[in-house]
Amino acid sequence: MDGIRQHFGIHDDALALRSKRNNILASNIANAATPHFKARDVDFEATLAKAMPDGPLATTNSRHVSRGSNLNADRLQYRDPVNPSLDGNTVELAVEQMQFSENVVRYQTSLTFLNRKVSGLLSAIKGE
Repeated sequence: MDGIRQHFGIHDDALALRSKRNNILASNIANAATPHFKARDVDFEATLAKAMPDGPLATTNSRHVSRGSNLNADRLQYRDPVNPSLDGNTVELAVEQMQFSENVVRYQTSLTFLNRKVSGLLSAIKGE
C-alpha cells in the first residue's frame, strides 16, 4: 500500500482537501443572506503541508532551519471581510464565488493528474 501511496504522492490528499474546501465555500455561498453568519475557509497550503511526511521543505542536515508547523492549519478559520454587512454576516458573495471557482478548477486539475497516474499504472500492469 505504501508503494501506491508513494506513486500518487500528495495528490490524493490534495484532492480530498479540495473537496472539503468546496463544501466549506458552498456553505458560505448558501448562507450569504443568513444574519450573523461568519464566512469560513481552510488554509489549503498549510493543511496540505501538514499532510506531507517531511513537509514541503525537508531538512537534510540537523543544522538546517526547520519549517515550523501550523498546529491550527487543518481547522476552519474565519474570513476577514472587506465590507461586512450591517446584519453581522461576513460572506462577500463575489469573493466566495471566485474562491469556489478557483478551487473547482484546481480540483479538476488534481483529478486529471490522478487519472493519468492510474492510467499509467494500468498500462504498466497490462504490459502496454
